[in-house]
Amino acid sequence: MPDQGDSCPPPAPVECRPAAPGEAVAACVLCQEPTEYAADTPGLPLCPRCAWQQSQRGACSG
Repeated sequence: MPDQGDSCPPPAPVECRPAAPGEAVAACVLCQEPTEYAADTPGLPLCPRCAWQQSQRGACSG
């Protein structure tokens, strides 16, 4: 019997759109610093520093 698996499919990737010059930018959800993404970006935008810190935590979590 083939394994049907009970896991959900991975979510569809969200395309982040960089903000155009003069356009409002989204605030980082962790530190509230401005990000490089447009204010209407879906999801949880992170500033470059927090994105780097999150990737380091994931890499070191064993």
